[in-house]
Amino acid sequence: MRDINRQSGLRGLFRGHSATLLRIFPYASIKFLAYEQFRSILIPSASYETPLRRLFSGASAGVTSVFITYPLEVIRVRLAFETKQESRSSLSGICKQIYHEQPARVSTSAAASTPLGTAVPALPTPRTGLINFYRGFSPTLAGMLPYAGMSFLTHDTAGDWLRLPALAPYTTTANPKNASAPPILRYWAELIAGGFAGLVSQTASYPLEVIRRRMQVGGAVGDGHRLGMAETAGTVWRERGWRGFFVGLGIGYFKVVPMAAVSFYVYERGKVVLGV
Repeated sequence: MRDINRQSGLRGLFRGHSATLLRIFPYASIKFLAYEQFRSILIPSASYETPLRRLFSGASAGVTSVFITYPLEVIRVRLAFETKQESRSSLSGICKQIYHEQPARVSTSAAASTPLGTAVPALPTPRTGLINFYRGFSPTLAGMLPYAGMSFLTHDTAGDWLRLPALAPYTTTANPKNASAPPILRYWAELIAGGFAGLVSQTASYPLEVIRRRMQVGGAVGDGHRLGMAETAGTVWRERGWRGFFVGLGIGYFKVVPMAAVSFYVYERGKVVLGV
């Protein structure tokens, strides 16, 4: 943080924030809308309420939202990655740069110098265009399954715990819009349930988050060679061992836990206000 503040000032700490705002609105709305739709299909009544169905409903909602908004996530990460004063790019400049990036090719001279009998990797077909905005999508998709699934599962389960008869007099209150409806959680109880959901989901999916970020910035550093998910995981393991997959998890909690708490609180209170 000191380095960023020294090089770019306070504005450097908000690098990529505009792209984050552009992404978070459709991402959150699609995620919660999709969850309600998947939940209504998989859990049509209370008799169908199981942890597995909750998990699958949340995972499906997460995959749906991230597929639609993933290009904006790539742009956001790339903007945040460019912290040097002399290399700052505009939003449109970043989009053009990502669009025209190509994977590294094996040069003719390198192929000629290969010892006889050694297999020479085939030259990859240059790929440009929209496919570049889905770099790192495989680990994101894999990571979203446990993240969104565990997030909704943990939130709903924590809500059930806080509504137990022994705790209900302290943690619930009457629905202000419909007195005959089931009671809702008090604001602090709802924040606890949402924060706990963020803590569990972040921990479960963080190794894949590390792999995703490494793949997303792969076109901005080095020779542009695109590592696959397994190759990236191997690189992280060789560099730092198993601890490498949890680098930054602590600071991640400071972001994800309050974000999840507020997100679920607004989601639940929004349903009450709208009578959903």
